[in-house]
Amino acid sequence: MTRIATAQLGTSGPEVGIQGLGCMGMSWAYGPTDADEARATLERALELGVTLFDTADVYGSGENEKFLAPFLAAHREEVVLATKYSLTIDPQDPSRRTIRNDPAYIRQSIEGSLGRLGVEAVDLYYMHRRDVNVPIEESVGAMAELVREGKVKHLGLSEVTAGELRAAQEVHPIAAVQSEWSLFSRDIERAVVPAAAELGVALVPYSPLGRGFLTGSFVNAEKDLSQDDFRRTQPRFTGDNAAANAALLAPLHEIAKARSASAGQIALAWVQQRAQVHGLTVVPIPGTRKRSRVEENTEATRLVLTAEELAALEPLAGEVAGERYADMSFTSAGRD
Repeated sequence: MTRIATAQLGTSGPEVGIQGLGCMGMSWAYGPTDADEARATLERALELGVTLFDTADVYGSGENEKFLAPFLAAHREEVVLATKYSLTIDPQDPSRRTIRNDPAYIRQSIEGSLGRLGVEAVDLYYMHRRDVNVPIEESVGAMAELVREGKVKHLGLSEVTAGELRAAQEVHPIAAVQSEWSLFSRDIERAVVPAAAELGVALVPYSPLGRGFLTGSFVNAEKDLSQDDFRRTQPRFTGDNAAANAALLAPLHEIAKARSASAGQIALAWVQQRAQVHGLTVVPIPGTRKRSRVEENTEATRLVLTAEELAALEPLAGEVAGERYADMSFTSAGRD
């Protein structure tokens, strides 16, 4: 069994496998799940060298953190655990979101996460979304206090602008920035990626497979996915946008066929190669609930696309119909 290579998050962050695992869908957002298979997927990922496991307190209102607790208890020294605070979502209306970055809420959030996860410290603690009403220096200062107290080891930010990243770095070293980055979502390349490269901050792309759309696992969210699936709220996966975007995938499928690989593997290989293109550490966290998928995904770390293949994929993001969220104000692109 060959384990995947490793990389360091930031200039002083933890060493992790160059691909992590997004755990959200194991208990939230993507419809029905098989809990036993999801647990087996966690174990298989670790066997393959995946060591960065990503969750958040908002995923299932804490249920995803609880789900991970037995796995963490069995493998605490092998796992780099990432969780997040700041975001709450109305279960009756997923479009209704509340964001808090104030110090009192940060402290309340870490205590809750530590209890649900059953751990003494979180390896990587992210600000999930930015509350523009609280100075980022104040929020990161409160997060830094948790580091000094030993409750958190390293700090991360999610969906921040380049300016917000620079301001945060002045307060405390930031190990990683997590943002959506894929063949369909490249807005962070304008300013966030260059800033991260300059500051020595790693990029942790979430949804590197376009929430499954790039793999061909669904074509139209309204027709193909269950009523409780979060993707039904995202503009690019519904209506006319879905059909237009599915048509863009022809070059991806052609390359996959020529390589005897899956479309998902080519899409992941593209994301992994951003590390060389932009000169920074890139550790994508594709989410899956199946052992077969984590095996497929980790194999993508060994694929290197040619200049011709990269050129064929280059135009895709510029032709995508629809935004990645219905409300882009919660993203770095909505504030940049």
